[in-house]
Formats: sequence, C-alpha cells, structure tokens
Amino acid sequence: MSKSELSNRVNAENLSYDDEIDLKELFIALWKGKLTIIACTLVCAVMAVVYALNAKQVWTTEALITSPQVNDFANYQRMVSDFQPVFDVYQDDGTVLVSERLDDIILPDTLFSIYIQQFESRANKKAFIAENAEFQRELSEVKANTQDSTEEEIRDREAELYSEWYAKLAATPVKSSGQEVEQYTLHGQLSTGNDSYEFLNGYINFVAEKARAIAVANVSSIVASKRSEIMQQQTLFTEQARGRLLNERAQAKYALEIATAAGLDAPQQNLNSQDLFAINIGANALAAKVKVLDNLTELSIIEPKLHQLNAKFDLLSALAIDPNLAFNTFQFIEAPEKPISRTSPKRPLIAVLGVLLGGMLGTAIVLIRYAFAKKD
Repeated sequence: MSKSELSNRVNAENLSYDDEIDLKELFIALWKGKLTIIACTLVCAVMAVVYALNAKQVWTTEALITSPQVNDFANYQRMVSDFQPVFDVYQDDGTVLVSERLDDIILPDTLFSIYIQQFESRANKKAFIAENAEFQRELSEVKANTQDSTEEEIRDREAELYSEWYAKLAATPVKSSGQEVEQYTLHGQLSTGNDSYEFLNGYINFVAEKARAIAVANVSSIVASKRSEIMQQQTLFTEQARGRLLNERAQAKYALEIATAAGLDAPQQNLNSQDLFAINIGANALAAKVKVLDNLTELSIIEPKLHQLNAKFDLLSALAIDPNLAFNTFQFIEAPEKPISRTSPKRPLIAVLGVLLGGMLGTAIVLIRYAFAKKD
C-alpha cells in the first residue's frame, strides 16, 4: 500500500470518528438543555392557546346558486309576453314579423347576471351593512377613537372598515374546465354561526328585491321607449292623413264645380277617372263625396296604418307593469344553513403549531449555546 493511500484511509477514519464524537456531544448538549427546550415549548404553547381562545371568531355561512328555471320566473315571463304584440310588425298581406326585442330580458342567464351584479355591488353592500348592529358598534368605536384626528383620517378609517365588511359578503364563481361559469358560491361571515346565517340570508333576500326591481325596470324602459315610438308614428301618420284628406276634399270640390259647369249630373263612362279633377262620376256623386269628406273625422280611413298604431297604443294603455311582481332571478342548489364549526381561529391547529414552534425555538437556543461553548 502506498503512502498516499494509507494517509487517505487514516484521514477517513479520523473524520468518521470526529463525526461520531460530534453527534454524541450534540445529543448530550440537547439533553442538558432539555429544561430550556421544555420551557420554550410550554411558553409558546400557552401563548398559542391564549391567542386561540381570545382571537376574534369568524363563522362562515355558504350557499350555492345558479340561473333560475322557467317556473322560477313564469310570472315575469308572462308579463313580458303580454307586450309582445305591441312589438310585432303586422304586414298588409297578413304575415307577422315577430320582434326579438324582448327576448334577451327573459333569458335565465340575463336574470342571473343581474342578481350577481347586484350581489357584488358595493352600493348594495353598504346599504345593507349600515343596518347591521355589529357594524354600527364597530363604526361607533372608530368614531370614538378618531375624535382627535383630521376629517381625512376619519374618512380613511371608515373606508377601511367598510372595505373589511364588504369582504364579509362575496360571490365566488364555481368554474369547471372548458365551461362558462354557471354557479356561484355565496359567502357571509360574522362572529357567530347564527349571526353569519342571518347576515347572508338577509343579504340574499335584500339583493333579490334589488334584482327584481331592475328586471322590471328594464321592461318598463323598453315599453316606455316603444310607447314613445308609437306616439311619434301616430303623430306622423295623422298629419299625413289630414294632408291627404284636405287634398281629396279640394280635388272633389274643384271637380264638382267643373261637373256642374259642364252639366254632367250623372256618371259618364267615356271620361277618364285618372284625371286630376275626375268628373266621370257626375256632379250628384261629387256633391255627396264632398259632403262625406267635410264630415270625415276617422283619419284611419285615409291612412289604414293608424288602425294598427291605435290598436297597439290601446293595448299598451290596457297593460300594466307590476313593480311588486313575485319571481326569482336565481335558484338555490344549496340553500344557506347555519355552520356547525367556525372558520377561524383553528384552535387545535394553533395549539399544535405553538408546541412545534416552542420546541424548535428551545432547540435553536440550546444549539446556539453549544456552538459558542465549543468555540470557546
């Protein structure tokens, strides 16, 4: 065996022996410092338990919703469908062009999107939260603690409080791979299970009323627009009919004068009926025509389109939009239920983490002491 190989072997044996001695010394040092480790573990465990017992509790109530079924908004659909004839176009040959103007507002997805938008609306959250007793108490505390602050600081603190409360009400989309969002999970958080249940349930009902009001308002807006359109058309066709009536009356009078002057009292078959002042029907008939035109008040005889417009306007006047109509803009897959366990704090987990942290801290202290002692 060469000298270099012998040297390497001796060095390896010495290194293994040193490692074995260091590991023994390490365990001995830990054993000697066991009281420090136990003390740190106990202190951290007690602190963790105290924190867990005194930390503000958070209870979460959840609900799962999706777009409504047809029977959920049948009343709304029926009310909208009653207005459909007003929007359809009736042609002279009897065919009907069905308007699609009302189709979108009665789609389940449209109603559902209105509900989700209103649920996430900060204005709605603020209006609902402002009536909550716990929020009012916290807001009073903020005002009491910021009496000596500037108005800007007070507003900032109040805004922070509102933001914290906005986060207590949330709608989270339930996404599935490759598909559009069809379901939402609604969350409501407060300091007790019963309070969180009432908080979320109350807000769900509060938003449902808002969504219904907006859906009905959309119908009212479209119907009002159509009413204005019909009134404008009525005005236009009425003026056209009056103009035509005046023109017919003037032509009949001039034709009567011509026929009388010509001595043509009876109808004449050899005269052109397409002349500007047609006298082929004779003076007697022209006199009767002038009398009828002078007494004519029903302009729809002159302009038949007025019949359709008047009928649509009468239908609009007969129909009513019910602002208190009962219908749903969503349906529950899972209705809210009182939670059986708190969301936070997780007391057993906090206690376990406290013990682990204390043990690690105590071990670190012992090892640091050992390292400095060995160095000296």
